[in-house]
Amino acid sequence: MASASPSVVSTQPALPSGPTVFKKVPYAFILPEILCGTWVWILVAATSVSFPLLQGWVMYVSLSSCLISLLLLICYLFGFHKNSENWKVLDSLYHGATAILYMSAAVLQANATIHSELGPNSPLYYQLNSAASFFAFITTFLYILHAFSIYYQ
Repeated sequence: MASASPSVVSTQPALPSGPTVFKKVPYAFILPEILCGTWVWILVAATSVSFPLLQGWVMYVSLSSCLISLLLLICYLFGFHKNSENWKVLDSLYHGATAILYMSAAVLQANATIHSELGPNSPLYYQLNSAASFFAFITTFLYILHAFSIYYQ
């Protein structure tokens, strides 16, 4: 006699779409990532770039990750993911890789901040560079939180 076994139901939570993106924990980090990343490249662009190689990398990482995160947010808002599991993998890989890149950019910006203390117009550029360093580390932390929370979900 065959026993009827209950069907296996997937307990994976549905990916959010629409305004619920701002209410679910890993996806709610996207907007603060965009805002803090925007502050990073605005503050670096406002300084006198005395170390173009260092701060060029900071500008590249902050601007490209801000734009890609904005595209990812738009995809979640309009539901382009169609609740596919591949989007979770894409989201986790993107935020993990961006966290590593942002950490390198934050360290380079902190180095540029230390060196800008001794240059001409040092009080103004030092304050802008230190604010950019602060937001770069905050943005790095947000990307790390997002990557780990989507991975452990």
